[in-house]
Amino acid sequence: MKTVFDRPHALCDVPLHYCPGCTHGIVHRLVAEVIDELGLEGQTVGVAPVGCSVFAYNYFNCDMVQAAHGRAPAVATGLKRTRPENTVFTYQGDGDLAAIGTAETVHAATRGENITIIFINNAIYGMTGGQMAPTTLPGQVTTTSPYGRDRKIQGSPIRVCEMLSTLDGVALATRVSVDSPKNVIAAKKAIKKAFQYQQEGKGFTIVEVLSTCPTNWGMSPVDALQWLRDNMMPYYPLGTYKDIAEQEANV
Repeated sequence: MKTVFDRPHALCDVPLHYCPGCTHGIVHRLVAEVIDELGLEGQTVGVAPVGCSVFAYNYFNCDMVQAAHGRAPAVATGLKRTRPENTVFTYQGDGDLAAIGTAETVHAATRGENITIIFINNAIYGMTGGQMAPTTLPGQVTTTSPYGRDRKIQGSPIRVCEMLSTLDGVALATRVSVDSPKNVIAAKKAIKKAFQYQQEGKGFTIVEVLSTCPTNWGMSPVDALQWLRDNMMPYYPLGTYKDIAEQEANV
């Protein structure tokens, strides 16, 4: 019988610890498929952060390094500068990347570090109990914003791709989603482009993935996907905010 769908070799054959309906598993698969297709398994190093994806080192069939909270881009910088022949990626949530890790992210980007960041944006702190994150939407209820995020008190959410796209060292800044088959396909293409740009030495690449957190949002998996479409996508529009190859082609 012909096999038409199988587990990527770069994804370990173990159960994931994520909550039912969480889309981390989809993104893990996409990263693993890209590693397989580009033939990078034996030369890839991933950096796991603190957050829901803290156990990512159990799931990818490549070398993995555990970083302190928010420091994944700094660790990835050291790895890439030491082993420039390796493909280095971080896999980070919004609390890890856009709160405690903002400085590491911004400065790695502005230096043009030749690393790839997979950034999961689910608008909340997932692992630690559903607190307000830098990406939490205005009016969104969390455990630390029980009356909804108030711009006058907590400020506005950070749009990471838009912010990083202004920096010269960024080669690719793109936002995707995994809420539908069409968007999953587009997300994989973006991840593959980011890895290819790193192989070509173009500089810092980031793929932001809009994701769900049914547990902390207090919704069913199906309702969470619809909430993402209705609320997150209008505030965080999908699209490419910087692509150095396109800029060079238009010069």
